[in-house]
Amino acid sequence: MKGIQAFFYSMQETFLANLRALQPELCITAAYGNILPTKFLNIPPLGTVNIHPSLLPLYRGAAPVQRALQDGVKETGVSLAFTVRALDAGPVIAREKLEVDDQIKAPDLLALLFSEGSKLLLHKLPSIFDGSAKVNAEPQDDSKATLAPKINPEESWLFFNEEAIVLHNKVRAFAGWPGTRAKVLVVDNKSSNQNILELKIITTRVAPDYKILGNDVNDITFVKGALVFPCGGSTALEVLEVQLPGKKVITAAAFWNGLRGQMLKTL
Repeated sequence: MKGIQAFFYSMQETFLANLRALQPELCITAAYGNILPTKFLNIPPLGTVNIHPSLLPLYRGAAPVQRALQDGVKETGVSLAFTVRALDAGPVIAREKLEVDDQIKAPDLLALLFSEGSKLLLHKLPSIFDGSAKVNAEPQDDSKATLAPKINPEESWLFFNEEAIVLHNKVRAFAGWPGTRAKVLVVDNKSSNQNILELKIITTRVAPDYKILGNDVNDITFVKGALVFPCGGSTALEVLEVQLPGKKVITAAAFWNGLRGQMLKTL
């Protein structure tokens, strides 16, 4: 462990030496997710500005877009803030708000927010260089801060005792990495064989009106191109795309046809 620490310390010192040699007036960071060391922050005389994909002080931390989508927010945005020795807690130069579509996934929303953030940065650069941005930057109200902790891969499992909207938001939030997974029971009525199958759930929507169509409350049915999963609170999740382990993403229709008459049940 000491050898690893010494290696990373050496890498950091080399990077900082190279950065000092460049003599930057200003540094810009995005999607970094860690607290920068004082040695870094002391290098650029105009400071370091972070493009953060949330409306600070909301969703400070490593996964702001994912946690916002998981919470089902209708509005989010991007902030420009000076970097301090605390996580995403520096004074805010500017914010840009954005409405959140209820089907957008994390990778697409992240790209959109960083695109808007880049435009906002270009607009604010003159004030950053003349010093007025630092004078007028708004201190964050720490009492209103919320956190966006790093995602743990174990969070990716879907449990169908939860309501459909909770699961749908999780699928959107965890799209890309780590994805969302579910275990279903495959039942062959002819042979009475039963197998547990792990599926990666790719694209979903909340069923607008749900009535039990199978013989059992745990039956997964196929309606108008979607696998309909019964969920908690008498709700249902429509699954439009899935992925089997080691396979490509396929439509719900292709997956259903591949079952050849076997039944599916939630676990």
